[in-house]
Amino acid sequence: MFGPPLTDYGTAQLTSRISVQDGQQVKDPLAALQTGQVLSPGLGELASQTEIQQRNIQSGGLNLDGQLLEPYTIEFKYHDYDKMTTFLRQTTSRYPSLTALYSIGKSVQGRDLWVLVVSSSPYEHMIGKPDVKYIGNMHGNEAVSRELLLQLIHHLVTSYSTDPYIKWLLDNTRIHIMPSMNPDGFEVSKEGACDGGQGRTPSLKRFPDYKLTNKRTQPETEAVKNWLSKISLCCQVVYGGALVARTPSITPRIHPFPVFQSFSAPSLTPDDDVFKHLALTYSTNHAKMGRGVSCKTSQTAFRRGITNGAEWYPLTGGMQDFNYVWHGCMEVTLEISCCKYPPAYELPKYWEDNKAALIKYLAEAHRGIHGFVVDENGNPVEKASLKIKSRDVGFQSTKYGEFWRIVLPGVYKLEVYADGYIPREIEFMVVEQHPTLLNVTLHPAKRKDGITTDLHLRYSTVQFPNNKRKEAVYFLRSPADYRI
Repeated sequence: MFGPPLTDYGTAQLTSRISVQDGQQVKDPLAALQTGQVLSPGLGELASQTEIQQRNIQSGGLNLDGQLLEPYTIEFKYHDYDKMTTFLRQTTSRYPSLTALYSIGKSVQGRDLWVLVVSSSPYEHMIGKPDVKYIGNMHGNEAVSRELLLQLIHHLVTSYSTDPYIKWLLDNTRIHIMPSMNPDGFEVSKEGACDGGQGRTPSLKRFPDYKLTNKRTQPETEAVKNWLSKISLCCQVVYGGALVARTPSITPRIHPFPVFQSFSAPSLTPDDDVFKHLALTYSTNHAKMGRGVSCKTSQTAFRRGITNGAEWYPLTGGMQDFNYVWHGCMEVTLEISCCKYPPAYELPKYWEDNKAALIKYLAEAHRGIHGFVVDENGNPVEKASLKIKSRDVGFQSTKYGEFWRIVLPGVYKLEVYADGYIPREIEFMVVEQHPTLLNVTLHPAKRKDGITTDLHLRYSTVQFPNNKRKEAVYFLRSPADYRI
C-alpha cells in the first residue's frame, strides 16, 4: 500500500518517487469526449481559498461570493437517474477544483453515462501520474455498487483538506468514477429484489473477445470501449450478487487450454500473481469478504474471498477480460453484496464494509513500474509496445510516452519496441516500499538495406488439445539487422 501512514487506513508504504518530469500538466486526452459535456466551472482558485470554501461547504457556511450554502451531504438511499445527476452536478459546483463531470455517451433510452473525475487536477492530465476508474451498476438490478460509488465521491471530496491519505491519493491520481453503466436497467429494477433478472437487461456483457467477435453491442458498451481507447484507465468494475473479488481469465489466443472447456477449471493469466494480490488487497480490507463468507449455505465459500473468473463460471464478452487483453488494463471485478438490490436501510452497513477497501485499492495503481519512453531527443514515443518478459500480455505508452505496470517485488526484464526504433530489453527491480521509475530511450533503427522498420509478420501454429489453429504473431527482427 502506498501513501502516508494513517491510522484510519492502516500503515502505508513510502510515497511514490517522482522524476523531475512528473507533475507537469497537459490537457486531458478526453477533451474531445468532453466537448460540450463538462458541467463544472473552470479552475483557478488559490489553494487557500479552496480550503476555506471546502470548510464552509461542509459546515453549511458561505461560499467565496458570500452566498449562504446548504450543507453538502448524501443520504443512504437509492438515487434514481435524476437524483444521481443532481448530486453529481452539485458536487462539481461545490468542489470545482477537485471534480469534473463529463458524459461518455448515451444509454439506449438516451440517459447520459456520467463519469466524475476526482483529483486535485480534474481537468488536466498530470504527466507521470496514473488515471484509474471505478465502474458500477453494470447490471441495472445490482444497485449497491451505484450507491457506494456516490458515497465514495462524497467521502473523497469532503476529506481532501483534512485527511492526509486522501490528499496524497488525489494529488497523485486522477480517479474516474462511473456510478452507473446501466441507468436504464436501474430505473426498472425493484428495491428488495435480491435475485432475478428484472433490470438486468440490456445485456452489457458483449465486449469483444480475443477474436474480436461479439460485434453486436449496446450503445453503453460502445461508449465504454471508446472511452478506454482514448485514455489509459485501470482499476475495476463493481457488481453485486456475491461477495468475492474475481480475477480475469485468459483467452485461448495466448493460453494452450480454451477457457470454456470446463465450468470449474481455473484459467490463469500471465499476470495471475498480480491479479491475486489486487483481489486480496480488496478482500482483506473488506469487513467480511476476506473471511470467505458464503452468501448461501448451499454455496461454496471463496477461499480468502477471491476466485478466478473461469473457475467460478465461464463467459464470453466480459469487460474485465477485454480490458486486460486489448488494453493491458489490470482489472479486478468486485462482487460486493449477496443481495443485488437490498433495502436502502442496509446501505450504511455496505458502505462501512467496503469503505477502506475501496480507498486502499486505488493506491495500488502506484505499485510496480512506471516511466517514460522517449527518443534520443527526449521526445515522447507514443504507442510504444512494452511487455514484461515471459508475460504474454503487453501494454502501450501514452501520447506523452508514459507507461505503468503493476508488478510485485522481484527482478524482471522489460521489452520495449516501436516502429522505426531499435528494440530494447532492460532489466529492472521492483521493491515493496515504492514504485520503480524507469525511463527508456529508444534510438532510431535503419536496416542495412536502408529500409527503416522493426517488425515482420510470421505465422505460427499453436497446438490446442483437440485441434490446431494458425494465428498471426509479430516477431522482432534480430538487433544484428540494424545499424544506427
